[in-house]
Amino acid sequence: MQRYVVRRVAALAVTLLFVSLLVFVVVPVLPGDPALIILGLEASPDSVARVRQALGLDQPIPVQYARWVGQALRGDLGRSIQYDLPVGTLILSRLTVTLPLTLLAAGFMIAAAIPLGVFAATRHRRWGDYLTMTLSQLGVAVPGFWAGLLLILLFSVRLGWMQSGGFDGWGAGLWHGLRSLLLPAVALGLFQFAVLARTTRSALLEVLREEYVKTARAKGVAERTVLFRHALRNALIPIVTFAALDLGAIIGGLIITERIFQYRGMGDFFLTAFDNGDFNQLMPWMVIVVVALIMFNLLADVTYAWLDPRIRLS
Repeated sequence: MQRYVVRRVAALAVTLLFVSLLVFVVVPVLPGDPALIILGLEASPDSVARVRQALGLDQPIPVQYARWVGQALRGDLGRSIQYDLPVGTLILSRLTVTLPLTLLAAGFMIAAAIPLGVFAATRHRRWGDYLTMTLSQLGVAVPGFWAGLLLILLFSVRLGWMQSGGFDGWGAGLWHGLRSLLLPAVALGLFQFAVLARTTRSALLEVLREEYVKTARAKGVAERTVLFRHALRNALIPIVTFAALDLGAIIGGLIITERIFQYRGMGDFFLTAFDNGDFNQLMPWMVIVVVALIMFNLLADVTYAWLDPRIRLS
């Protein structure tokens, strides 16, 4: 198991190195010049050249990349052009919103989708199955941004149970903070919840038709044992695969969801940096997203090996 994990970590480290190089090459190609952003469009060419030299932008791309990697390994992600603050400090301040929101959306997705998928599979072609498929179809059909607006209209405007936007921080208490994140977490995880519920149902139905499940039932094994010990564990590999993909989709949905609910998290961090051409903010943001996706894939790979020991030997 340890050798398998080491191999996967080494492969993902190479992937991260390649992606960081790709991001570093692509981001400066985007429209805008950091020197002009700092000095303004009316700046003289000599002033622009001096600022570019001070920022190291006049150096070849390999030199800039090597310097950036060296600084990043020391924990220095550079300074924001817009705010003139360390990018690492800005990211940490935004993660206090984005990280709990992501975890809450992922928890909602997994905690609701897998039990609902199991419920539908065990009641195949009965009312429970039809109800689950109807709910999941609605979740797939409604875009996340539209779901967010509907939730605001219902629970904030109509019922007055939740605030419509903005995050007041954790100073008012844990429950108040979680309550502020509840609506965007549901909107963020709704589509992924629907997909994962349908995946769970399909995977479990396929396993329940296998001969060893029928044999276990014929031997008089309790239905609960057949379902959770024999069927569900063998159905988990495709479920884990889709769950890892859904976690990546949740990160992608943060950009729109945080803008709808007026949260100053990592999604707003990206949009603000993109609008202002702040490349020093964009590059760490993209690398962080890639690291998160890589970690989700690594977690999925380790889960595969735990579920099916044969994978460790391949």
